[in-house]
Amino acid sequence: MIYTLTTPLYYVNDKPHLGSTYTTVACDALARFQRLEGHEVVFVTGVDEHGQKIQRTAADQGISPIDHCNRVTASYEKAWKEWDISHDRFVRTTSARHLPLVEQFFQRCEQAGDIRSGRQTGWYCVGCEEFKDDPAEAINPTCSIHQKPLEWRDEENLFFCLSHFQDKIEALLNQSDFIAPASRRKEIQNFVAGGLRDFSISRVNVDWGLPVPGHQGHTFYVWFDALLGYLTALLDDGGSIDLERLNAVGWPADQHVIGKDILRFHAVYWPAMLMSAGLPLPKKVFGHGFLTREGQKMGKSIGNVLDPDVLLDRCGTDAVRWYLLRDIQFGDDGDFQQQRFVDLVNNDLANTIGNLLNRTSSMSRKWFNESTPIVESKDSDHHALRQAAETAIATVRESMPSMAFQKAAEAILQLAIQANGYLNDQAPWSKMKKGGQDAEVALDLYGVLESARLVGWLLQPLVPDLSERILAQLNQSSDVDNWSGQLVWGGLESGHPLPQPQPVMQRLELEEAL
Repeated sequence: MIYTLTTPLYYVNDKPHLGSTYTTVACDALARFQRLEGHEVVFVTGVDEHGQKIQRTAADQGISPIDHCNRVTASYEKAWKEWDISHDRFVRTTSARHLPLVEQFFQRCEQAGDIRSGRQTGWYCVGCEEFKDDPAEAINPTCSIHQKPLEWRDEENLFFCLSHFQDKIEALLNQSDFIAPASRRKEIQNFVAGGLRDFSISRVNVDWGLPVPGHQGHTFYVWFDALLGYLTALLDDGGSIDLERLNAVGWPADQHVIGKDILRFHAVYWPAMLMSAGLPLPKKVFGHGFLTREGQKMGKSIGNVLDPDVLLDRCGTDAVRWYLLRDIQFGDDGDFQQQRFVDLVNNDLANTIGNLLNRTSSMSRKWFNESTPIVESKDSDHHALRQAAETAIATVRESMPSMAFQKAAEAILQLAIQANGYLNDQAPWSKMKKGGQDAEVALDLYGVLESARLVGWLLQPLVPDLSERILAQLNQSSDVDNWSGQLVWGGLESGHPLPQPQPVMQRLELEEAL
C-alpha cells in the first residue's frame, strides 16, 4: 500500500522563502516517519510554472518565461538538496509529460458536461492568480494578501461548472477528517454554503500557459494546470501517461499539505475537478498557518524577511527543523522569535539531550571499561525509566501521522528530562566514591544510556542528522530495516564499546539578527 504525501507545487515567482521551507520540512518529517513505520512512501513536491505573473516577471527581467522558470526552479531543487529533503518526485508543470495529462483530464471534464464558455468579469489579483469578491463598483480595491491594486477583467473564458457539485462538495466537507486541522473546516463550509459558482479555467490574453485542446487561443488558467501536477508526478514512474494507471502509482493522495491561503482551491475546486473526471478524491487536505517574525508579518518592504539560506548557513538544519516543528503547533500560525529560537535549541538539544548523553557516556567509559555497563536483562527490564520511555514511544507514534509534531517533540524531550532527573537523583558519582555499589551504578547508567538510545531513534524523522550523531555516540548504526524493533526497551547491548564522547549539538551563538 503506497502512502502519498504532497507539498504545494510552489509558484516560481521567486526563490524559496521560509514559508515554503517550513511546509517542506514538515512534510519531510512525516514522510520519514511513514517510511520508518514500514510504508512505501511517494513524497511529492515541485513547482507551478505557468501564468500571467510569471510572464510579467520574466518580461520585467528581460528574459523569456522558461529561462525565468529554469532559474527559480533550480533554486528550489538546490534548496531541498541542502535541507536534505527526502522527496521521491519533483514535478515541473513545464515538463513534457504534464501537457498530455492535462489534456486527458480536461477532455474527461468536457465529456462529462462540466465545461462551458462564458465571460469572466471582476477584480483580479495577478499575484494570487485569482478573481476576488470585491463588488464591481469598488474604487481602487487592493489584494489583502499582496497589498497591490486589483485589475478589472472582462474577457471570454472557459469555465468549470463548479455549481454542478454543490451537494457533493457539501457532503465531502461533512466528513470530519477531510480537512485538517478542524479549525479550518468551518471556514470552507461557510464559503460553500454561500453557493458554488463556476470558475474560469482558461485565458485568452496569456501566452505563457498550456494550450486548451479544441479551443484555439485559450491557455489553461494556472490553477487548473497546477493542481494536475500532483497526478503528473505520480505517473512519472517510467510508465505511460494514462489516468487509468493512477490507482497503481499512489493515487489518491493520503495527505495534501498546503498553506491555509490556498485551502479553498484544494478542498473545493480540486475535489470537484476530480469528481468530474471520475477519479478518486484525496483522503485529507491539511491547511497550515503562516509564519510571522517577532510578531510582524514578514515582507520585503518592512525588511524583516527571514532568508532560509541564511538560517541554514548560520544555524544548520537540526536547529531550524527542531524549532519549527517543536515550538509551533503545526496548523496554527507561528511566530519566529530569534531569542526563543536560540534558547530552545541550546536548552533542548545542546543541554538536555546532548549533555545527558555526553556525561553518561563519559561515566560509563570511565567505570566500565570504555563500554556500556554489563547488566542482567531481568534487572534492566524493571528499570525506573522504562515506563517513561514507553510513554514517549507511544506518544510519538500516535502523534506523527496527524502531523502533531510539537506533541511528538515534547514527548521525546520529556524522556530526556526524566532521564536527566533520574541521573541527578541517583548520583552515581557519589555511589562510586563510596564504593561497593558498582552493580547499582551499572544499572543506573544502563537505563540512562538506553533512554538516550531511544531518544536518538525517536528523533530520526524530526532531526535526522542529530539522530544519527546520537546513535553514533552509542556505537549504533542509524540504518535500520525494523524501526519498530528498535523502539523496544533493552535494545542497548551490555558491554558494548562506546566511542570517545563528542558533543552531538553545538550551542547556537547569534550575536547579530538573522
